[in-house]
Amino acid sequence: MINAHSPAQTLQTNINQSLRAKAALLDDAGLMATFAAAATHVIACYRAGGRLYVAGNGGSAADSQHLAAEFVSKLARDRNPLPAEALTTDTSILTAIGNDYGYEHVFSRQLIAKLRPNDVFLGITTSGKSKNVLAALEVCKKAGVKSIVFTGFGGGPAADLADFSLAVPGDRTSTIQELHIMLAHSICESVELALFPMEA
Repeated sequence: MINAHSPAQTLQTNINQSLRAKAALLDDAGLMATFAAAATHVIACYRAGGRLYVAGNGGSAADSQHLAAEFVSKLARDRNPLPAEALTTDTSILTAIGNDYGYEHVFSRQLIAKLRPNDVFLGITTSGKSKNVLAALEVCKKAGVKSIVFTGFGGGPAADLADFSLAVPGDRTSTIQELHIMLAHSICESVELALFPMEA
């Protein structure tokens, strides 16, 4: 018998929560359709010569960098690199904008400088309320550039600002973040398969 407060029980509880959330995601036809539309849009952007920008805070910042690395390097197999950038990595830019304009502008100001018509922005915010991600989504709307958001807890304000809102199920931030990285991997894999088809 596993002790109720043992590390093994903690792991078992977390696995069960993850499985329930993934099953709920699989059964959500609307969310699956939105994912397909978002991935298709990223593919179209790359075909048109665009690039992907990604941003989030904390663990979502790490996920942003993780995803950008897989586009530029590779996910599953050798192929040409794809342009992608996490807006979370340049400490000089982040601290300059944060100091001069406020932390809520650290992503939006970068997008104002970088965005081109065929680009796409992916914001990651577990709560859907991160002010700097919301500001970045506003910049996309004004620029006419489509955006994607990975979120949870019903989506929050971010769900209304993004063109493709993926508010995943889950009762805890850690579970939601697990689903976010699965979505990220699946978008990257979809792009690889579309742009670099496997040889027969």
